[in-house]
Amino acid sequence: MELHLIRHGIAQERSVGIKDEERVLTKEGRQKTKKVAQRLVQLDLHFDLIVTSPLVRARQTAEIFLEARLSSQMEESHHLAPDSLIQNWLKDWLEPRNYPQNTQLALVGHEPDLSQWAEILLWGQAKASLVLKKAGMIGIKLPEIGSPLGRSQMYWLTPPKYLL
Repeated sequence: MELHLIRHGIAQERSVGIKDEERVLTKEGRQKTKKVAQRLVQLDLHFDLIVTSPLVRARQTAEIFLEARLSSQMEESHHLAPDSLIQNWLKDWLEPRNYPQNTQLALVGHEPDLSQWAEILLWGQAKASLVLKKAGMIGIKLPEIGSPLGRSQMYWLTPPKYLL
């Protein structure tokens, strides 16, 4: 199975009067995310499912990917909200679904969570070594059997500037 960890696009700055979960993509964020999505389509990438954080900026990013036809399905998961643990996502969301090994999932979420998830999958612990830029993507291949923690393989780390 391949996971594509995608950080949401450029969003409104944090400010008084705007709840974090309600921050939206800026005009620039929408434009850049659309360009990234178009480039991924040109690279013939396709996801079986896009799973998104419930926060507005992540959902908007996922919707742009859906509109670009990178997938025909999108689902929201509270496991992708900020400060969520990969162990909970694996146990409560992924394992019960028993997807085939060739499944391609896109997970749209937030930093530093997605980088930490990638590091835990790769090295078994978060090391604060990876940085995922807004609208950037990390590709992780999970092992066919057993726990993926510390046993997965990274095959893609792309900041958006290389996709624009």
